[in-house]
Amino acid sequence: MRERKRGESRRAEGFTLLELILTIAIVSIFTAAAIPIARNAIQRQREIELRRALRELRTAIDRYKRAYDAGIISRFEMQAETEGYPPNLEVLVNGVQLAGSPDRKIRFLRRIPVDPMTGRAEWGLRSTQDEPNARSWGGQNVFDVYSLSEGTALDGTRYRDW
Repeated sequence: MRERKRGESRRAEGFTLLELILTIAIVSIFTAAAIPIARNAIQRQREIELRRALRELRTAIDRYKRAYDAGIISRFEMQAETEGYPPNLEVLVNGVQLAGSPDRKIRFLRRIPVDPMTGRAEWGLRSTQDEPNARSWGGQNVFDVYSLSEGTALDGTRYRDW
């Protein structure tokens, strides 16, 4: 056995109660700080997904309008009041007949994307006849889409205003 030198005290191996309390306190502080950061990261990711879904839908609507204006889409199927915009979002997925080729269809979306804020593939719609910030759809055509979420983004704007 080792001999103790002068001034050395006999200390038991392990941690004291004070050391354990301090360690738990420090870990608790770090955990409390990490939770809001994790929540913000999750919300930021959902906002990125919402922006991507809105861009995907709006791009498909614009492609549909360009195809209509170029005469690629068979106009005999179209209703007069649509002004070249799709009558609903399902048309973008189901497709429309190509002009001069009744057996071929053109599709603009594989599926209607899910709104990450509501968890549903349901979107607010606006037609060309509606007011720019209208919350009710006139039903004539789909000129624009918006989220049905009532939530507020990290930057303070409302999701439905994006």
